[in-house]
Amino acid sequence: QAHLVESGGGLVQPGGSLRLSCAAASGIKFSRDFMAWYRQAPGHGRDLVAGIIDGITHYADSVKGRFTISRDNAKNAVYLQMNSLKPEDTAVYYCAARQRGWTEYRSWGQGTQVTVSS
Repeated sequence: QAHLVESGGGLVQPGGSLRLSCAAASGIKFSRDFMAWYRQAPGHGRDLVAGIIDGITHYADSVKGRFTISRDNAKNAVYLQMNSLKPEDTAVYYCAARQRGWTEYRSWGQGTQVTVSS
């Protein structure tokens, strides 16, 4: 059962920007969770793109300096600002939530497609 809903994906030219949003689809609160964005390109596994908890952020090397993860705990939402997009950023992007002290994610979204192409 998906408790998270992503939005904001689409088609963009190389060098362009997109902002992905992820919101809770149910009454579950994620404000204390580790929140992450993953992506999966065709023929590849699902890779961690960025994560955030207690104001501390983490980024994959491939997106450092181009992507920014942020959250609004009052809205129970997390965002991914993607700038200077490249064709290799093309993938389905997923939002996920993991409770503190747990190794498994408790919620995933269904994904939003990002396509970078001229």
